[in-house]
Amino acid sequence: MISVCRLEDLPKGESARVGTSPPIAVFHTDDGDLYAIDDTCTHQDASLSEGWLEGCLVECPLHAASFDLRTGRPTCLPARRPVRTHHVTVRDGIVHVRLAVEEGSAA
Repeated sequence: MISVCRLEDLPKGESARVGTSPPIAVFHTDDGDLYAIDDTCTHQDASLSEGWLEGCLVECPLHAASFDLRTGRPTCLPARRPVRTHHVTVRDGIVHVRLAVEEGSAA
């Protein structure tokens, strides 16, 4: 588990970038839900944490590719490949991310 920040330091409608390898973007939606995805757009090297959040979608700041935070799937072109999603929990007011296991690697 990776500690990201205090929940109170991640306002609704905002995101935080975690400098892991690969980087992770954590989003706090206006509805109060928390999601984590790989931070790099699969279309081109752009930080999704710098994109525009609307509901459960984030729009890439470069070419307007959009990704569903719940599934990681792109919802429009130019992106064609999904981003990985990660599990988010809050414990004692701290946001934590458990990284998804890459396909083909041992759990």
